[in-house]
Amino acid sequence: MDAAMTEQRTGGKLKWLWLTVLVIILDLGTKAMATAMLTYGDPVPVIPMFNLTLLHNTGAAFSFLAEAAGWQRWFFVTLAVVVSVVLVYWLRNLQRHETWTAVAIALILGGALGNVYDRVVHGYVVDFLHFYWQDWHFPAFNLADTAITIGAGMMILDMFRKPADSDGNAERSD
Repeated sequence: MDAAMTEQRTGGKLKWLWLTVLVIILDLGTKAMATAMLTYGDPVPVIPMFNLTLLHNTGAAFSFLAEAAGWQRWFFVTLAVVVSVVLVYWLRNLQRHETWTAVAIALILGGALGNVYDRVVHGYVVDFLHFYWQDWHFPAFNLADTAITIGAGMMILDMFRKPADSDGNAERSD
């Protein structure tokens, strides 16, 4: 099958990589601003229940494995690179009508690569968005984490919005 036929069949879903690049640019830009403008660990109140607080996370989500001896840095980098390759392959093979899934994958990919950059360059992920309620504090996060969460949420919603056909396959209605 030549490139033109593949493009016609798949609808050129790699075009959604612009969204991945946008997520990376916004994520790295806001992390650089947070690093330049905030003092580590010193909360800056923005509105009730929300602070900007510069923190460094050597672990994964919710600081999972943050206290490990350092091996987790390269483990998470390797894991994110493997997942990113799988996501690009998945994105490349989507059908023309699978736009919702393409957007979800692009968001997850952008978030993953934004955090990989931090791990490779700094050895930790820069977090600065900090929500709390009274004495309960949600772990600080960043725009990459937000993009990953939105993309994953879109994929979960997609499972519920697609009716199954008689063969047990989900119908695509993107």
